[in-house]
Amino acid sequence: MNSQVSPPPVLVIYDKQCPACNFYCNIIRIRESVGELILVDARENSEVMEEITKLGLDIDQGMVVKVHDQLYYGSEAIHILSSMGSESAWFNRFNYWLFRSKRRADFLYPILRNMRNLLLKLLGKSKINNLNMHDNNKF
Repeated sequence: MNSQVSPPPVLVIYDKQCPACNFYCNIIRIRESVGELILVDARENSEVMEEITKLGLDIDQGMVVKVHDQLYYGSEAIHILSSMGSESAWFNRFNYWLFRSKRRADFLYPILRNMRNLLLKLLGKSKINNLNMHDNNKF
């Protein structure tokens, strides 16, 4: 009998109303040995969103990846996802190549985030505003 314990799931917490974020999160794959990838909509109430908010992380400014009990935010999140990626599809190989370097992830993530924020502004979407900041509901 195989007594191996499966690894805990890897959570990706992101804004499902963002078409770019939704595309990325639905196409990304991680190696089976890493665990199961679970996508969490940051606009819905959840324990992990409460944890993110308690830590003061602004979900409107960065996605979050939770591995075991560790949270990765923004460029760290995309960097850790790329390192766990499956090499089974071209997108995952490209994602690994693009974000495997922490420096490159740190450089590119703010650019991608600003493009995302502009897209959501053009689409008329409201911010999640999980930190309940005054006058912080629009992009």
